[in-house]
Amino acid sequence: MTEITLSGARITGRGSSLTPFVLLDDAAGFIDFASAVFGAVEVDLARTATPSGLLIHAELRLGDALLLLADRQPGWPSRPGLLQLWVADAADVIARAEPRGATVVTPPTPFYGSLTLARLLDPWGNLWWLYEPVPGQPDPRPAWEGGDDTVFRTLDEHLRASAG
Repeated sequence: MTEITLSGARITGRGSSLTPFVLLDDAAGFIDFASAVFGAVEVDLARTATPSGLLIHAELRLGDALLLLADRQPGWPSRPGLLQLWVADAADVIARAEPRGATVVTPPTPFYGSLTLARLLDPWGNLWWLYEPVPGQPDPRPAWEGGDDTVFRTLDEHLRASAG
């Protein structure tokens, strides 16, 4: 079979095969937020501003992945993302994010495969899925079998409310 996508190992220094890109207002503020909340590190050489000072390109390293971003230019719509991030402590990330204007969508909740899942909405409209490994944590009973429905219900409520 012909190779279609390249693995992270073949993309020297560039992270993984798929790299998300978001368009936001106040991209520099988002960089500060992501650095403080997630420990993101800006790739300084990638920062490119237009003559007006808006960022046309910037890159953040989060673990082994890159998140590309830019300011929304005049006439462009905002394009926030739905982003999954593996973290060591979801509750700690939320504690860092809330004072910086983020809203908890899903509190840290036991999930399948010995994971805890939390979600937060940042001030730019990005919805972050935070996955925390919790080895040995039992899988929750499915909601359709009388178990907790927090993981689906909170996402459903947030997205329906966002739809207008």
